[in-house]
Amino acid sequence: MPSDIEIARQVTLQPITDIAVKSGIAPEDLQHYGRYKAKLPLRLINQSQIDQSNLILVTAVSPTPAGEGKTTVSIGLTQGMNRIGKRTIVVLREPSLGPVFGIKGGATGGGWSQVLPMEDINLHFTGDFSAIEKAHNLLAAIIDNNIQTRRRSLGIDPRTIVWKRVFDMNDRALRKVVIGLGGTGNGVPRESGFDITAASEIMAILCLSKNLHDLKERFGNIFVGFTREKQPIFARDLKAEGAMAALMKDAIKPNLVQTIEGTPAIIHGGPFANIAQGTNSVIGTKMGMSLAPYVITEAGFGSDLGAEKFFDIKCAGSGLSPKCMVLVATIRALKYHGGANLKTLTEPDPDAVSKGLCNLEKHLENTRHYDIPAVVAINKFTTDSDQEIKLVQEFCQKLGFEAVVADIWAKGGEGAEDLASVVSAKIASATCSFKPLYDWNRSVKEKIETICTEIYGADGVEYSSRANDDLKKVKRLKLEGLPVCMAKTQKSLSDDPSLIGRPTKFKVTVREIEIAAGAGFLVPITGDMMRMPGLPATPASEGIDIDENGQISGLF
Repeated sequence: MPSDIEIARQVTLQPITDIAVKSGIAPEDLQHYGRYKAKLPLRLINQSQIDQSNLILVTAVSPTPAGEGKTTVSIGLTQGMNRIGKRTIVVLREPSLGPVFGIKGGATGGGWSQVLPMEDINLHFTGDFSAIEKAHNLLAAIIDNNIQTRRRSLGIDPRTIVWKRVFDMNDRALRKVVIGLGGTGNGVPRESGFDITAASEIMAILCLSKNLHDLKERFGNIFVGFTREKQPIFARDLKAEGAMAALMKDAIKPNLVQTIEGTPAIIHGGPFANIAQGTNSVIGTKMGMSLAPYVITEAGFGSDLGAEKFFDIKCAGSGLSPKCMVLVATIRALKYHGGANLKTLTEPDPDAVSKGLCNLEKHLENTRHYDIPAVVAINKFTTDSDQEIKLVQEFCQKLGFEAVVADIWAKGGEGAEDLASVVSAKIASATCSFKPLYDWNRSVKEKIETICTEIYGADGVEYSSRANDDLKKVKRLKLEGLPVCMAKTQKSLSDDPSLIGRPTKFKVTVREIEIAAGAGFLVPITGDMMRMPGLPATPASEGIDIDENGQISGLF
């Protein structure tokens, strides 16, 4: 079988001006990045069109290490919707170089359900990640410069600084570092570290901002630390927000590309879902909804992570009201949660599938919290047996859900037509409307415990002494009314990655709580979660290469 990149190269790309015309965008409105990529001006966002558009979220069961194909399903479903006469745009996140060179090797879909040009999108794209890094690290440089410069010093206590630096690569060696060594001319020595760019608060702010003015205001609200007199310091106190926003003047604009079947696609922002909010930008979503009556988007990992944050942070904070949810399940993931070894997931094993259905059951239960209809998409692999697929469909039917086979890797939009028909019918017949899981005005502990008990299935929450100290800091800064963005392993519904299936009788441990005042949420960090991943023993980068003609290989 051809690889994803080989399939992508069989496609003759349409000029981005032709793709824009399909969405009613005039060629002169495009900010070109070559022939096949362009940025869109924010003035194209139209609230009256948004109010009439139908937003569909694609989420998933708890994934295997390779993921379960939410992006592929999102793209294939978009193509399928267009094939049945429902004009649809897909709105996705931008890939991070960390996973591209780490495990996944790419994040632009697969087979005949991809967004193109896949090499550009997977690598530097239009420079948004670079702009985020520069804006983030500019603030870091300004903080250390203020400590060094006595004449204009704000008296920041270096021991209280919470703002690290960021880098868009998996690099565990940068998690904890000491900076400022080498004498008085090189700054004040202090302990610091790096997060991956996808976990940057600048990324979160980009993805939650309404416009450039809101972006700049949020930058000013970033909490930095305290003075020696224990007074809080924000980025606005350092007069950093204007320069930071200037670096983001193009990055704030959504990116227009195309699917493999020539349908418009918008890609913007790229936060991870296990350590950040895991959904594309509000601006990108509203742009899509301004241009098409149906918009499909995805949220990272399972319903316990990306979907919960999509609903309770993104939608609750922006006024978006999704109309349907698609829950992606794969036979291999259900086998994994049924106890099968990773090396045997391609072998027929109906017993393991049956045992793993408990994980699917919990994710389906989670969809009911939000009062919107849900459909199960069985993302088909060639190794799936008819018996295994039938087991899943019958199980879902007993729970009151429809499970549709989506053969989208092999067939593209054609393989998603059945799913598209079911989704559009669910939207047309829906009688309920979206509601979030919790009220932002509840106490921080109540919000955390609601997520942990209702979404994860935990018996309760335990807080470390540091987490309790952080809660006192949150109260002192009067930030208790913010939503919470849980940092939790994607490998389990619990905070223990080894607990597969549907864990019971467990408690979630909150180790610490980070403050993202600019983004407008708090980040409870559970278990052993880290905001700078490391590379695996055999990183995907070993298989990525480029020949003398500039042809890249190894992206998949």
